[in-house]
Amino acid sequence: MIAANNITFRVGKKALFEDVNIKFTNGNIYGVIGANGAGKSTLLKAISGELEPNKGTVELGPGERLSVLDQDHFKYDAYSVMDTVLMGHEPLWQNMKEREALYAKPEMTEEDGNRAADLELKFAEMDGWNAESDAAQMLSNLGIKEHMHQKMMSELSNNEKVRVMLAKALFGHPDNLLLDEPTNDLDLDTVQWLEEYLSNVEQTVLVVSHDRHFLDAVSTQTVDIDFGKVTVFSGNYSFWYESSQLALRQAQNQRQKAEEKRKELEEFIRRFSANVAKSKQTTSRKKMLEKLNVEEIRPSSRKYPGIIFQMDREPGNQILEVEGLKAVDTDGTVLFDNVNFNIEKGQKVVFLSHNPKAMTALFEIINGNREAQAGTYKWGVTITTAYLPLDNTEFFQSDMNLVDWLSQFGPGNEVVMKGFLGRMLFSGEEVLKKVNVLSGGEKMRCMIARMQLKNANCLILDTPTNHLDLESIQAFNNNLVGFKGNILFSSHDHEFIQTVADRIIELTPKGTIDKLMQYDDYIYDEQLKAQRAKMYE
Repeated sequence: MIAANNITFRVGKKALFEDVNIKFTNGNIYGVIGANGAGKSTLLKAISGELEPNKGTVELGPGERLSVLDQDHFKYDAYSVMDTVLMGHEPLWQNMKEREALYAKPEMTEEDGNRAADLELKFAEMDGWNAESDAAQMLSNLGIKEHMHQKMMSELSNNEKVRVMLAKALFGHPDNLLLDEPTNDLDLDTVQWLEEYLSNVEQTVLVVSHDRHFLDAVSTQTVDIDFGKVTVFSGNYSFWYESSQLALRQAQNQRQKAEEKRKELEEFIRRFSANVAKSKQTTSRKKMLEKLNVEEIRPSSRKYPGIIFQMDREPGNQILEVEGLKAVDTDGTVLFDNVNFNIEKGQKVVFLSHNPKAMTALFEIINGNREAQAGTYKWGVTITTAYLPLDNTEFFQSDMNLVDWLSQFGPGNEVVMKGFLGRMLFSGEEVLKKVNVLSGGEKMRCMIARMQLKNANCLILDTPTNHLDLESIQAFNNNLVGFKGNILFSSHDHEFIQTVADRIIELTPKGTIDKLMQYDDYIYDEQLKAQRAKMYE
């Protein structure tokens, strides 16, 4: 249990939230949402004690333990992987260190002996004898193999450190758990494992995430930071988003009678509940259905960017033909080999691989930015492309303002460019900002605006949801679903893949797996799982 009592947090004169009184209870997972800068991470830091609120207090249940997903990936470089995970259960770790110090003494006094006996009793109560095996299992579940468990944290890649930090946070079944972007840098299989793990916990969990599928899979409640307030709603992210959009449409429809509005909202809840009930969620997660309340449904103040891709030219029947393509990384690792495929008109294809560098290599090759080690590719004569690369650094190494920068990439005067930037939520004086000082999310919105100027009939997107907030992801996603041209993309976003892709091509060192099917069907198919495992051996 976590109780926030009259919490106020200000940055300068601006209040992120004021007089927050909320109790987070056991058995619930709270998905924390809000626009960029609304204070999602700040709320978690205020609860954890990392930041002190301007006013108010935070209390845990008596004797309860709080665990936080650490964001500093260098903090534990002086420790082994195993020790780092064990440190996640601080009382247990302190017990182990004190016992070790006592037993290391050449001679123990009577007082030392009594203290050791007390520590042994507490150690057993905390299930200390199984601690290392439990930690090892947690690490293995998160993709950290046994031979790495005694390595120093300094020897691990950033991707591996992320997984160890997550294992540390989950270790020892803490009573309260704070997770800020837990799916960052995780592959889709590990995210799936985490979804299943959290769906069965009975602790109090708060999660900040831009991954909509993940929020939907685990959340029983949604904590919305909006209008400077923190409000708890029953239901997951999808319920919040769809209901807030419905409420907004109703608010704009002045002629609709109050009774009609209520019936419409009640019908929405009924349909939503039926859909969730059919999902793979555990019974405990379906409890939220009992709490959905028409009175909670209200419009949101969120602003969604106007992402609209249009085509100047209808594509012909020949889109892209790839034969015998091979790519090798700088260290000699084969990213993919013997890749053959032919893209059909209108297809939206997601490319997958255990190694994310494989998708980037493919996209760079077919965009003419990288040489393949073998094979050929050929675009149809009617095809025009717009490419969103993974690394956009080179595009922003200038001191141009946003208007001048965007003007490089398409026809139109200053007014036209300001219109495009306005649709991407750059308003007023913001359009005169220098591009070299933009945040990661602002750069992505600029790159999307650049793509829109091209009016291409084939979009190539390398991990397009990186750095974007939930509002931008949702708007991007919605437009791509209705786009009539071709889309070739990679993504870590489950919902994005599931709703956009109608074909899946997995790139492996031994060729491709190529299926015309939905993503959920692909990842849960046992025969395909076995086939995929063999392709990576």
